[in-house]
Amino acid sequence: MPSEKTWRCENGHNFDVARQGYVHLLPVQKKRSLDPGDSKEMVAARQRFLNAGFYTNIAEAVSDQVLQWLPSEGTGSILDAGSGEGYYLRHLASLAGARDISLIGVDISKWAVLAAAKQDKQTRWAVGSNANLPILPESLDLVLCLFGFPVFSEFARVLKPGGKVIQVDAGSDHLRELREIIYPELKPPADTEMADPEGFRTLDSTVLRFPLSLPDQDSIADLLAMTPHLYRANSEGLEKAASLKSLVVTVDVVLKRLERR
Repeated sequence: MPSEKTWRCENGHNFDVARQGYVHLLPVQKKRSLDPGDSKEMVAARQRFLNAGFYTNIAEAVSDQVLQWLPSEGTGSILDAGSGEGYYLRHLASLAGARDISLIGVDISKWAVLAAAKQDKQTRWAVGSNANLPILPESLDLVLCLFGFPVFSEFARVLKPGGKVIQVDAGSDHLRELREIIYPELKPPADTEMADPEGFRTLDSTVLRFPLSLPDQDSIADLLAMTPHLYRANSEGLEKAASLKSLVVTVDVVLKRLERR
């Protein structure tokens, strides 16, 4: 339960819950840097942007899919793999009503997990990696991977037979207007047609597309700070973005549902 003070693994190891309400489960030897994942500043930018409601349409689409696929009886168990500061799980919990659901969010960034734990005391939060999920085999009904890095071998391990993955990725036109400003030229879109991951079959794929109005420089800066473009753009491109007073961008994302075979 989220109120527990210690987590115990199947090998008998104990992990204390920090006073902020999360568990750190990323071993030192698994870190690729001293502070992996999103920085404190990136997490703060994402929290401001998402809590302002700019991506509510995406959160609603994800929540609708989750609530359709939850088991009708018993407790539905859901993992957000790469949960960030917890926005999508909080939105899901707000719509669940009387549905009995157990939620856990895992992210490699301690700053993201700390921000999530501060905002939501009912969900379990853990610092960890999608490559080594702190989840028992065949224990989950659903895995969310939203703008993240899926590790399907781990998803297959932790999902029950017939369990689902709901995946959201950027489409070819996602934030095109911003990218046209910060890059000298845009690369042609990559071929997104891929075979089903081993152990899974794709059920369906839906495109969610809508215009998004960013009314001021702060919202533009927050959006840029929560994307990889902040580090990929050169100084000239970043200066152009910083000079903008407002901007309308296209949100273009692909929502895919997969089932564990």
